[in-house]
Amino acid sequence: MGFFSFIKEAGEKLLGGAAHAGEPAQDLNAKAARAIETYIGTQNLGVSDVQVQFDGSQGKVTVQGTAPTQAAKEKVTLCCGNVASVQSVDNQMTVVHPEPEAQYHDVVRGDTLSAIAKKFYGDANKYPVIFEANKPMLSHPDKIYPGQKLRIPAL
Repeated sequence: MGFFSFIKEAGEKLLGGAAHAGEPAQDLNAKAARAIETYIGTQNLGVSDVQVQFDGSQGKVTVQGTAPTQAAKEKVTLCCGNVASVQSVDNQMTVVHPEPEAQYHDVVRGDTLSAIAKKFYGDANKYPVIFEANKPMLSHPDKIYPGQKLRIPAL
């Protein structure tokens, strides 16, 4: 896993509104990086030594640190990328217990977890697998939005 693209306008509103007049871009980028680090921390993914860099001019997040599992690393990518103003994530984290990478799905208007499960697994009733794979970023199976990127783990 390395570089992932996201929809800049979609996601959590962690970075505030318009830039503060006169505040240097470097300071704004540092504040945004800290906000994303804090958000990752609130997800209780078991990651350590997390370091985030944000380049507002490119909408790019670079994240480093250590994840206990591939799933935790992938969830960190989603935490970073499903933030408004972020267009791409370069996840450089190391994984303590490596495993195969998951697939991803970009949510479009009209998508449901059941429809996504039918597409990837051939069974709409497997939607809880996708829901669990995206917790705690998802709080309810019916609360997904266009532009969001979801992990689709292997069965």
